[in-house]
Amino acid sequence: MKIKRMRLLGLPALLALILVFAGCSKNNNETASPSGTASVAASSAAASPTASAAASEVSTKVTDKTFTMLTDSNPSWPYSKDWPVWKWIEEKTGAKFDVQLPSGTLYDALNLTFASGSLPDLIFMPDRTQAMKYGQQGALANILDYKDKMPNFQKWMEKYPDVAKSFLAADGKMYMLPTEGFGETNRVVWMYREDIFKKNNLTPPKTYDELYDVAKKLKALYPDSYPIAFRNGLNAMVNFTPNFETNAAYYKNGAGEIQYGPAEDNYKTMVGYLNKFYKEKLIPSDWLTLQTKQWQDLLSTDQSFITVDYIGRIDFFNAALRKENPDFTMAFMPPPAGLPGGKQQNPYTQVVENNLAIASSSKNIEDLVKVFDYFYSEEGRTLLSWGKEGETYTVVDGQKKINPDYADSSDLRKRTGLATNGTYTWIDYDAHLSLASKELKYAYEEARKYDSTFNPKPSFTDKEYDTISITGAAVDKYRDEAIAKFILGSDSLDNWGKYVDELNKLGLPQVTALYKAALDRTAQISLK
Repeated sequence: MKIKRMRLLGLPALLALILVFAGCSKNNNETASPSGTASVAASSAAASPTASAAASEVSTKVTDKTFTMLTDSNPSWPYSKDWPVWKWIEEKTGAKFDVQLPSGTLYDALNLTFASGSLPDLIFMPDRTQAMKYGQQGALANILDYKDKMPNFQKWMEKYPDVAKSFLAADGKMYMLPTEGFGETNRVVWMYREDIFKKNNLTPPKTYDELYDVAKKLKALYPDSYPIAFRNGLNAMVNFTPNFETNAAYYKNGAGEIQYGPAEDNYKTMVGYLNKFYKEKLIPSDWLTLQTKQWQDLLSTDQSFITVDYIGRIDFFNAALRKENPDFTMAFMPPPAGLPGGKQQNPYTQVVENNLAIASSSKNIEDLVKVFDYFYSEEGRTLLSWGKEGETYTVVDGQKKINPDYADSSDLRKRTGLATNGTYTWIDYDAHLSLASKELKYAYEEARKYDSTFNPKPSFTDKEYDTISITGAAVDKYRDEAIAKFILGSDSLDNWGKYVDELNKLGLPQVTALYKAALDRTAQISLK
């Protein structure tokens, strides 16, 4: 497996490293998925007004330093050594980067990198699990060991304690630079063909009973259609469970108890609706294997009219379809409630958990933490979200606006490098929204009214991971097989009790106890 070495800003040659790297992960076949952030501001405390006098004297400026970095190149905005973002970072911190790219598969590349024992200063980790795994093996630096040299980072952690804790490993250490703000791009919402609804005098549904009724009407109007469509089969259950006040996996309920959503009665109710939709051909007959291209085709050709997916798909469909049909309008739809008197809420998906880690073998750790402390400052957040005033954005009546010569946020990333791997930690998502359509801006404003509760992921020890990978995998495998049969009608929901009994026999109580122990352990950790 080979490495492509990219030089930035005329850097002198560095020693060759025997390594490869795995970059950002892709979500659900999405071609433009974000890289490395979490957004849990709603559950975080207010920022502390001051840091200690000693900490505030720490400088972020690092003079003429070059750091080696492994990252990945996203095909939607391919890496460029000429991106202006590198110049802006150097101007503010003095940092320059010798960037290396992998040529093989991402996770295989990551495994080979750490197996080689020869690591660059910075490694872009594809997910929190990998960072915690290699961190607890001693390969990555604990960011918290250097927090006294990071006054801006300390303020940031006080402002977003829930986000910060979500990046902690089971040993209480932080092996990856935490991120916030860019998870907004991963919001999942319900959306519908507003033009079709208006044409046929239909009202967006507020409950699943109304969803069934309006789907039946659409089926009568368009007999060859499947009014409701979603992609990625059973993975889409995570999008429906909040409507029934449950979860697609393990979660902490309102009483603070750890539950497994797929074993709950509310989940059974959800499955009952999906079975009903399937039997009456209100969802595609191949819903279990329906992937992105087929899903797009259904929604683009008046064969489906209601879906639940990434919020950015509103602009995706409207921009593509209005060229031939000016009336085409995909619009935000408030999520339907699945229970009598239940909550209308969307899944909390505005979290992405990948970012840079610092190799424990690096001789530049103290310089690096000073550089990245700037990223956690308000000034750094503005620079690395909006770019440079006069070059990428202007301020009119106190409001920042990205220059109109950038077509959209993807164009901005492609041409400037903003919000690409290794160039941010704290994002002001308003920068991207300033380029969005009116429909998408409205969708973001409305979507926040329907947020479900943030469900933090636990951090496991190696021993706990062993149990999760065997017992937990067996539970989930049986769940998927059984739920598919219930929805397809090849097994009756009258057998739900037997299904739950089998989950318990496979070890569900044992795995649930591990989740509880891991979450309790993280809750007791102090970031101070």
